[in-house]
Amino acid sequence: MAETLGTLADKIAIFELKRFHMAEQLERADASAEHKKSCREKLSILTEQRDDLAEELSGLYDDIASGRKKIKLYRQFKMYNDPKYKIKK
Repeated sequence: MAETLGTLADKIAIFELKRFHMAEQLERADASAEHKKSCREKLSILTEQRDDLAEELSGLYDDIASGRKKIKLYRQFKMYNDPKYKIKK
């Protein structure tokens, strides 16, 4: 499984921030009509991408809740700054 619940939630949060700031551009009094049109198109794309991720998150959650998929825990093994892993020359 390439995506996890956490990575999908993180990506959705990032898209929400992008959407928020793109929507702010539509409210600018000093923005040209061309700029607003471009921002409106980008906002539409960002919304579609966010919705795709939300659908994927929902499907993954359902699969995990029903037992169709299992969460696999990946252990972290850090070797740096640990004297027992230092190679003696």
